[in-house]
Amino acid sequence: MEIEKYSFGSIIINEKEYTKDVIVFHNRVFSPWWREEGHNLSIKDLEKAIDAAPNLIIIGTGSQGVMKVPEKTLKRLKELDIEVITARTQEAVKIYNEKEKNNENVIACLHLTC
Repeated sequence: MEIEKYSFGSIIINEKEYTKDVIVFHNRVFSPWWREEGHNLSIKDLEKAIDAAPNLIIIGTGSQGVMKVPEKTLKRLKELDIEVITARTQEAVKIYNEKEKNNENVIACLHLTC
């Protein structure tokens, strides 16, 4: 999957526009991606990504970094032997595209607004 463009509230992946948060897998996009507590990411919010057994999950925290990733969520991912990169969504998109281009086992969970 190639993420072609991200701007506040919108992302284009493989020529399709999404206006709700997304989980980007190697071969599909899951949207809308809702979280139990909106701007607070729990491990339960990542179940679909975890079930795909990635080596790396990239978390896009929004254009201003408003979505928070609690330490307990990061700790649980580490226990599952999943590397995590958190970044504002515009940077997370760049990282995902680079990793995907290198055929790495990566999933991106992206918050599209603030």
